[in-house]
Amino acid sequence: MNLPSIVPPPHGVPWPELSADLAGMNWMWLEEAARFASENETPWPRDLRLHLESGFFEKPPHNEILGPIRPRGEPNGLVTRAGHKVVSWGDTDQIDYTFSAAKSYLSMLAGIAVMDGLIADLDEPVGATVHDGGFDSAQNRGITWRHLLQNTSEWEGELFGKSDMIDRNRNLGLEGKGQKGDARPLKAPGTHWEYNDVRVNRLSLALLRRFKRPLPEVFAERIMRPIGASDDWRWQGYRTSIVDVDGLAIESVSGGTHWGGGMLIHAEDQARIGLLMLRRGEWNGKRILPESWVAESVKPCALNPNYGLLWWLNTGHGRYKSAPEGSFFASGAGGNLTWVLPEQQIVAVMRWLDPSAADTFTRLIMQALA
Repeated sequence: MNLPSIVPPPHGVPWPELSADLAGMNWMWLEEAARFASENETPWPRDLRLHLESGFFEKPPHNEILGPIRPRGEPNGLVTRAGHKVVSWGDTDQIDYTFSAAKSYLSMLAGIAVMDGLIADLDEPVGATVHDGGFDSAQNRGITWRHLLQNTSEWEGELFGKSDMIDRNRNLGLEGKGQKGDARPLKAPGTHWEYNDVRVNRLSLALLRRFKRPLPEVFAERIMRPIGASDDWRWQGYRTSIVDVDGLAIESVSGGTHWGGGMLIHAEDQARIGLLMLRRGEWNGKRILPESWVAESVKPCALNPNYGLLWWLNTGHGRYKSAPEGSFFASGAGGNLTWVLPEQQIVAVMRWLDPSAADTFTRLIMQALA
């Protein structure tokens, strides 16, 4: 079913709703999906500071919190089809940290940098235009923007008091259960895929160097305001991440919340971001992101076919077996997921859903579409 798409009005005006029948969906499965998401809350405690300090991600002293942190709220979320809200649960205006979903927002800012000519070529060494010492060493000299965006950079160093060593040999399947931080020998940039928060923060700093403006300011001006998002979100860094940019002291923001900071945002704003990506960078007749950038963002990485440019993919149903292969995701620890299904015109946002229940949720939505 190909529904005529609508553009949701700006935040503050009720999001237009459509009944399941008119949206071409089965209301029983849709309601079951909402109930299931409400009742399958992440096992994380509400006190996020306690959780981070418990050593879930890293053992002391590597787990030192450097940025702001606050307790999380209850599970919530919504599903849209062709821009219409078809179901929601919980408080979708509840503002919470979203952990690594912020990495996908950095990818969108990289697309703006390409659009503006601040990044001439993704395969150009970052050090060709970023001259802060971070790309001068023999290990780091050949790192390109693509390497940073695909998590294949193998960048070596310490940033804002955190070493890249913290995340070496990181296995996301064992997050919170297995050891990491092994002193493995680094490989050449572009030859090894590894999820590494320090290296993503290095990308954030590199983008700041190119824009010469706070990234939240650019994100608000170029993405959030044009799509009618709220002003309620906040993007934060660390007490150690204030840097000098042409004589101005600017905070470099984090691509996650392992050490505090990161993106505070609610589900409705995240749904708008998902809709922008579903519509390949266009919003209400205005080009926000290059269509070519959105296509590049969801192109599988050769070293990890379930990863694009800081967006998770579902190649070969490798991430969620019940979701279509064409799905892609902004994903954050603790059960924060924005799920985009371009062919089905669906964007779904789940906050604080038990990660082990995510595939069942996708199955219920697909049954509602059957």
